[in-house]
Amino acid sequence: MRSGIISNGGEGMMGSRWSLRDMTALVTGGTRGIGHAVVEDLAQFGASVYTCSRTEAELNRCLQEWRDKGFTVYGSVCDVSSPPQRQKLIEQVASKFNGRLNILVNNVGINVRKPTVEYTPDDYSMMMTTNFESAYHLCQLAYSALKASGNGSIVFISSLAGLTSLGTGTIYAAAKAAINQLTKNLACEWAKDNIRSNCVSPWCTKTPLVAHLIEDEKFVKQVLSRTPIKRIAEARDVSSLVAFLCLPAASYINGQIVAVDGGMTVNSFQFNMNSA
Repeated sequence: MRSGIISNGGEGMMGSRWSLRDMTALVTGGTRGIGHAVVEDLAQFGASVYTCSRTEAELNRCLQEWRDKGFTVYGSVCDVSSPPQRQKLIEQVASKFNGRLNILVNNVGINVRKPTVEYTPDDYSMMMTTNFESAYHLCQLAYSALKASGNGSIVFISSLAGLTSLGTGTIYAAAKAAINQLTKNLACEWAKDNIRSNCVSPWCTKTPLVAHLIEDEKFVKQVLSRTPIKRIAEARDVSSLVAFLCLPAASYINGQIVAVDGGMTVNSFQFNMNSA
């Protein structure tokens, strides 16, 4: 029996509404940061998970760690910015899971921070391809398997940059805003096929993507000054919501963009009465 909230083969004390037992999932970029935490949460809830990474050594290390924990996780090397590799990934997933996929988590993302006038065409192509086109195409490719499962759930990992200006760079922000709108459109178009679509939008989270920023004390101070919960998010703070949205208990939640931000987006000017 694994430690944690799930036991008995993935089914908790509250029954199948709170279990992913016998369900299958694909999580892109699952060897680092939020993706890694999502893989572990889905596996702990009982799902069989497939993930991918551009780095074979890193993937193999993670797969071994998950096997040691008793999780059912498979994986292969894939650069999701490549259309042929995306096609191959979905073929591998369909083969492993007999053509049925319950959960697709589009997690992969990259960023280059520059003033708008300094971005090159290559910068634009790289970020839009990786952050938006890959997710869009993977949804298309996975559609048949999600529909065949009879209970499909897509979760996109977006960003607060898609909701408000954060100084993260205009291309990254535009790609994340596009993800938000894709979420809403698929939620309406594919609901008839029993496929839900939701989106999680994190604020500053401790991941490799922002590790260099978190080392900057001035940056951290600015983040905390705007965040009512005075800490930077951990990957687990985000993955827990992703896992919930995939559970049968969340079966009526569809088309939502949910911020995981410690209250940042609702924080405006707060006059400190105690200092008056």
